[in-house]
Amino acid sequence: MRRLPNALYTAEEVRELDRLAIEEFAIPGASLMEQAGKAAFDTMRDKWPKARQIAVLVGTGNNGGDGFVVATLARAADYEVRLFQVGDASRMKGDALTMAQRWQEVGGETEPFEVGLDLGGSEIVVDGLLGTGLNAEVTGDWADAIRAINYSHAAVLALDIPSGLDANSGSVLGVAVNAHLTVSFIGLKRGLMTGVGPRHVGQLVYDDCRVPPDVLMKIQPSCSRLGFDGLGHLLGPRPRDTHKGQCGHVLVIGGESGMSGAVRLAAEAAARVGAGLVSVATRPEHAASISSVCPELMCHGVDSVAALRPLLAKASVIAIGPGLGQSDWSKQMLSAVLEQDRPMVIDADALNLLATEPVSRKQWILTPHPGEAARLLGTDTATVQQDRFAAVIELQQRYGGSVILKGAGTLVASADMPLGLCSEGNPGMASGGMGDVLTGVIAGLLAQRTQAETMQALAARLGVCVHGHAADMAAHDGGERGLLASDVIAMLRETVNPAQFS
Repeated sequence: MRRLPNALYTAEEVRELDRLAIEEFAIPGASLMEQAGKAAFDTMRDKWPKARQIAVLVGTGNNGGDGFVVATLARAADYEVRLFQVGDASRMKGDALTMAQRWQEVGGETEPFEVGLDLGGSEIVVDGLLGTGLNAEVTGDWADAIRAINYSHAAVLALDIPSGLDANSGSVLGVAVNAHLTVSFIGLKRGLMTGVGPRHVGQLVYDDCRVPPDVLMKIQPSCSRLGFDGLGHLLGPRPRDTHKGQCGHVLVIGGESGMSGAVRLAAEAAARVGAGLVSVATRPEHAASISSVCPELMCHGVDSVAALRPLLAKASVIAIGPGLGQSDWSKQMLSAVLEQDRPMVIDADALNLLATEPVSRKQWILTPHPGEAARLLGTDTATVQQDRFAAVIELQQRYGGSVILKGAGTLVASADMPLGLCSEGNPGMASGGMGDVLTGVIAGLLAQRTQAETMQALAARLGVCVHGHAADMAAHDGGERGLLASDVIAMLRETVNPAQFS
């Protein structure tokens, strides 16, 4: 077992890795299957050391072969094992058939799956049904078997991927296994880590099945996992002679009447990640109250474009959208911003306004949640969530710059970098203001390195990781439920100074 790799693959890419390992590196397919089954069994034993009764449900493909290996190893270790065959066993072939025959040779019994099967007496249920080859909705006995697993109330171990989950998109094809633990083999499938994937995966463990690194290097993955451990090096110590003028000036625009909180959260987040100066342009009635809460922010009451222009001229990075609203004032603010030629972050109602009059440009970062993404694409939220990878790619191609599709397994698409998937963050972030904090984090990071050619894309990637990592630290201290955006802001300073707090 090893830490999760950064390379994330589609099902087709993993099948090509399998082929290369077998055909070009002369690794027998049976050996790969044996290693996968052993990795899963060892993980199961470590996770649930007191359990002795397991049920294994196998299909007719290679995923079923992995299940036969687990059953055989468990039987040899004196587990009480029941194995249920779903589908026509006569269709089994190749390595999967070999593993089924080995199970029979050691005295293992195979029971046919029947509708209404009660797995309630099992302490662990192993899902070896469908694997990554699934590309259509699950029906018939397969769907009934998945439901039997989900109704069992046992601990559930999924082999490679929970059956019914699309390996490429992370969407459910009709019905999917709700696993507590998933062991993924050879190449980590990207669908495990975004959309509803994490809900069905449970704890995710990876095993390379001893495939040589040379095999993995032959396929360029379609997506890369983004984690704070891989990007934190960009937050090195500052030179001792640094002054605020070198750390950028962020202007945050938003806070329509009654919505001052959002713009304050974004501005404070920008300051907490190290922006040299942070200004706020908001409705006049909010300026004094924001300054009283955070006096480091330079707050300006702005009721016209003429009042905004001097602030725009001083800013090195512009962030617009938090609490912006969709009034005439809101539209005027956005129109003035779009006249500027400098880095900017577009969020919230600025995105909703952009959807009504779409434009494309290179020098911005868009941060939609699925609902905003749907409006930008002229579709609905369900369609976006059905294939988040396709949605974020289409958004980037249509609007340019870098696009961050927020949600479980946040995705980042840029023209000059591979697709990224952030593995930081937790369900506690499902509360108001979190997106405003992300906007400020990205703007503040971008302000400190505006001259770097790739900094826009890097700021998007680093920003989602800093944001998610700070939220994970806050959740570790007090739990996920009840986590507030201000709790995340409180952890940002420590997050962006990793060397000083390690």
